[in-house]
Amino acid sequence: MKTLILMGATGSIGQQTLEVIDSLVGYRLVAFSAGYNIKRCREIILQYHPELVAVAEEEDARKLQEEFAQISFVWGEEGLNTVASYGEEYIFVNALVGMMGIKPTVCAINKHHTILLANKETLVVGGTLVMELAHNRGVNIIPIDSEHSAIMQCLNGRSKEEVKRLIITASGGSFRHLSRKELAHVTVADALKHPNWSMGHKITIDSATMVNKGLEVMEAHHLFGLPYQKITTLIHPESIIHSMVEFQDHSIIAELATADMRIPIQYALTYPAKKAYHGSSLNLEMIQQLNFQPMNMERFPLLMLAYEVGSAGGILPAVYNASNEAAVELFLNQKISFLDIETIIFDAVASTMNHNHPTLEELIDVSINIKKQILRRYSH
Repeated sequence: MKTLILMGATGSIGQQTLEVIDSLVGYRLVAFSAGYNIKRCREIILQYHPELVAVAEEEDARKLQEEFAQISFVWGEEGLNTVASYGEEYIFVNALVGMMGIKPTVCAINKHHTILLANKETLVVGGTLVMELAHNRGVNIIPIDSEHSAIMQCLNGRSKEEVKRLIITASGGSFRHLSRKELAHVTVADALKHPNWSMGHKITIDSATMVNKGLEVMEAHHLFGLPYQKITTLIHPESIIHSMVEFQDHSIIAELATADMRIPIQYALTYPAKKAYHGSSLNLEMIQQLNFQPMNMERFPLLMLAYEVGSAGGILPAVYNASNEAAVELFLNQKISFLDIETIIFDAVASTMNHNHPTLEELIDVSINIKKQILRRYSH
């Protein structure tokens, strides 16, 4: 029996993770976090009978404790860390969104859990420190993102010296056919219509701005230990090839699959084995052709900025990420236009003096302060 801790159980990745473990044999959900979705939290408790649950609010935790006396309930940031620190050598799935996912990852590494990572901020903000800690603790970090899962499968244990470059594909997002002029007038509803994937609101907006791809480039740098000049991006509208690896002999290995996040989630859970999956197979006869376009950095300037801040390191990746979080929140709340997202992120990075070798606490503090400043500026 494999014991599982699931952070962000009520979100998109969390829900799909539960679907996957329902289809597998020998997995037990022992602890999870549920945030503010108490209705879904109750449903998960009744189905899986966990031992420990974290929610966002103390009052919700107290009410649930009265209802489920046999389960321990915790709340807030400390509650997340308590769940992440539960037991030892479990499977730890981090499907949290945002900065709140970093400290639980560190707690889980310290408890020698195997890390299944969907939280981008863990590596974008704290990648150098987190990867060093994982190495020192002998802990595996297995990516859940389809792009990084694809790269891991294409590498298949080969050394990084054999790699010429990683090729991360991008659909182009909701507005891949629009000009810069047309982007000035797009709405929130327009932005949330991703052409291929069903995802949470933030990641869908990040796909439209190409910030999501920038974050993935930074993650790939930390996960696979390759310099930024060996990590490239390519527009692939069909989202069939999730990533590719070109080797020194110029051969390219690609991973193809349907646009179904449950596939990389299942692979992470069963790694290194590939188990039978009950979803739809990829029908190449129906697809007939795959299309590719070069990445236009002028069209997607935030991706180029991601390369720049990633290469610079220090606190700048944290500033990039935090300013994006704030800008996306403002856009979803209709406080700013779509193109204002770019302006906010560029301004935040340009106005920040870099600081090399920050501690994890310093990175978190910078992120919190940057986000607060931006939200306060546009609050009226």
